[in-house]
Amino acid sequence: MKILQRYFAVSIAQAVGFVLLAFLALLAFMDLTGELPLVGKNGYGSTQAFLYVLILIPGHVYQVMPIAALIGTIYTMAQFASTSEFTVMRAASMSTAMAAWFLFRIGVVFVIITFIFGELIAPRTAPIAERIKLSARGTTVSSEFRSGMWTKDIVKSEGLSGAATGARFFNVREARPDGRLKDVKLYEFDNSFRLRSITVAAAATYQGSNVWRLLDVTETRFSNSTVLTPGVEANLKNNFIQETSAVATQKSASKDVVSEITPRILTVSSSDPARMSAAELRVYTAHLAENKQETDRFKIAFWKKLIDPMAIFVLMALALPFAYLHTRSGGVSLKIFIGIMIGVSFILVNTLFSHLGLLSTWPALLTAIAPSALYLLLALGALWWVERH
Repeated sequence: MKILQRYFAVSIAQAVGFVLLAFLALLAFMDLTGELPLVGKNGYGSTQAFLYVLILIPGHVYQVMPIAALIGTIYTMAQFASTSEFTVMRAASMSTAMAAWFLFRIGVVFVIITFIFGELIAPRTAPIAERIKLSARGTTVSSEFRSGMWTKDIVKSEGLSGAATGARFFNVREARPDGRLKDVKLYEFDNSFRLRSITVAAAATYQGSNVWRLLDVTETRFSNSTVLTPGVEANLKNNFIQETSAVATQKSASKDVVSEITPRILTVSSSDPARMSAAELRVYTAHLAENKQETDRFKIAFWKKLIDPMAIFVLMALALPFAYLHTRSGGVSLKIFIGIMIGVSFILVNTLFSHLGLLSTWPALLTAIAPSALYLLLALGALWWVERH
């Protein structure tokens, strides 16, 4: 059986590799087509465009590997059926469970490769590609947003520890590819949601250890002394009334600010969750939860990052019944076309469940695992049918 396992592995690996290269070439061509209108503008040349498209390829490997595994396995199984090899294998005492075990062991390799590209390579290459594009065009990360980039953290009595004394909102007009921030504004509120200070800085650089150094700083502080007014205290327990006359403004060349916000969190906050690693999603979700912000979208993306590569097992199981269909049931090309349709339907259902889960506030794990569970039932049903017929 070791020889048979090796024959399965080599045949499927060759087919999956060919399909994967075809998909990557197609996606790279589409990416390049999308970049061509920008070539020649603001110093963005063809070399930078080709380099940008090339560096995005690892991310595409993660995206298309499950579909490539499905189509490649269907092609191999269809070839086995058309040449009656699978019939000979079954006559040599190979059961359906044994064939499924062969596919599972081969699928483990594909899953590991997918995880490596999705967790280790793509999250590092995607920011490099964006920096190359932004540097070449002379633009910034936040230039697409009218008011800049926004994020929030909790102000604590001892910097990163101690009791929470308020909240702080970061507004960054420009986040440059080198990590330097320009036109920074910090809005700090106390625990009663009263404005405590506004800090405006021309630029900011990260010093490490959660310390930002603000340059050319103008800080406006409000005393927020309590004003007791008959009738108002009964209606407003926290008394949001401020003494607007108690305002102090101070200017300084630089100021260090301790914050939970790091360049990594800033980068993640402006990134597409689909391009982030599970580790980055976990860190950013914890940050949002601590600041009492919406986390459902990132929780779903986190679980999808862990579960989607496992869908390779499900899709390869869907390919196994094609080995039981003889040539009279349709040629190899027809079976490959059916495989492509199954792959496209899986992508559509997977995306649909992501949106439905977000709109209906379903549990993130259930939202991520439901499409794979649905197609696993379909695969088991197909295997039962071919066994019976």
